[in-house]
Amino acid sequence: MSPPFSRMVALRYRDFRFLWFGEMVSTAGMQMQLFAINWHVFELLRGETFTVNILGNAIEMGSEALGLGMLGLARVLPVLLFALAGGLLADRYDRRRVMIAMRLLAAIVALTLTALTFAGQISVGMIYLLTALGAAAIALDYPARQSIEANLVVARHLSNAISLNMLVTKIATIAAPALGGLLLAQFNIGLVYGISAAAFLSAALSITGIRYRGSIVKGARISWRTLALGIRFTFRKRIIMGTMLLDFFATLLASSRTMLPIVAGEVLGLGAVGYGLLATAQPVGGLLGGLILSLRGELKRQGIIFLTSVAVYGLATAAFGISTSFILSYIVFALTGAGDIVSSVIRGTIRQLMTPDKLRGRMVSVNMMFFMTGPQLGEVRAGLVASILGAPLAIFSGGLAAALLALWVAWRFPSIRRYNNAAELKRRLSQ
Repeated sequence: MSPPFSRMVALRYRDFRFLWFGEMVSTAGMQMQLFAINWHVFELLRGETFTVNILGNAIEMGSEALGLGMLGLARVLPVLLFALAGGLLADRYDRRRVMIAMRLLAAIVALTLTALTFAGQISVGMIYLLTALGAAAIALDYPARQSIEANLVVARHLSNAISLNMLVTKIATIAAPALGGLLLAQFNIGLVYGISAAAFLSAALSITGIRYRGSIVKGARISWRTLALGIRFTFRKRIIMGTMLLDFFATLLASSRTMLPIVAGEVLGLGAVGYGLLATAQPVGGLLGGLILSLRGELKRQGIIFLTSVAVYGLATAAFGISTSFILSYIVFALTGAGDIVSSVIRGTIRQLMTPDKLRGRMVSVNMMFFMTGPQLGEVRAGLVASILGAPLAIFSGGLAAALLALWVAWRFPSIRRYNNAAELKRRLSQ
């Protein structure tokens, strides 16, 4: 049996290790900053109300919920505006330099939040503006970060590299908010922003250690024509388009994290501590799933595994919706995280292997618009359905619909069902 490190084969590549460490600290900084911003807005708006007139009736509403909802809008709009531009940057310029520049921009945002908070000059409007600027940096950075992975490891080790990066994300999702909560309880929130800034700067420094410099693709000039070329490629490649559609609609139908307070308080009868514990289930499941993927060899018949993982994600969500036991709820909610990370790794591998390097950034940018908007719109859907039918039925129906969707995609896109990464690797190596 091979030792664990030999199974984490992507870490043998020097450049990938620098990228992996950079992603570790950068993701931790981003998660901590997101956690702090949510709490900051809540604190600034706590107790405030506003009045709306509906059908002649004046209704007083709390500002906290609306204020937190507007944060989601501040994060989504820059993605829609800048994601495609990020794809062009990734295909036109040195991806390594694009990543460094965007992390420096993220550090500037965090430092501005730090300075304004310590000076007592921060406002909700300023937080929205800086949140949007940080989201723009992510939108411009993500295509370059995703595209460069395929340049740092050989093709047969790409899925291992993707799973290791997913693993970093899950660890940060669990650890960073926990650390942020401890810091917020003892210190000024500006300290959390300052630590985030240090994390972004450390990430930029780590990425400078990558030796790979890339090459400028002559056919990828900044223009609508070159952008349209990447969009056409993505939409015409049925297997890539199929994975994007399944990702978007599965998260649109089955996202349920905003329902956790209702599930914990009204269904399971838990307090704040139980709610916090339940919230760790999904990232813990993702962490375990990512760890298993990173420790094993290359997956065979990835198409079937991909569709099965999405079905598991949907069925586990449905079970979570009707469960009245904390233990069962924790287990099935963790299964949604495991199913999501398995499908994410395979989706990423398929897209990276089947896209020419000169178009990879633009393909990633199109995908970014699908996978980042799906969950956000899904939380809105869950809230609307829950307000009419109740949270348990909203979660159950969405999860069941996502599982049925996986069956439909298996029928409608046979290229996904029959996908074999070994055959695709053989095709690429023969070119």
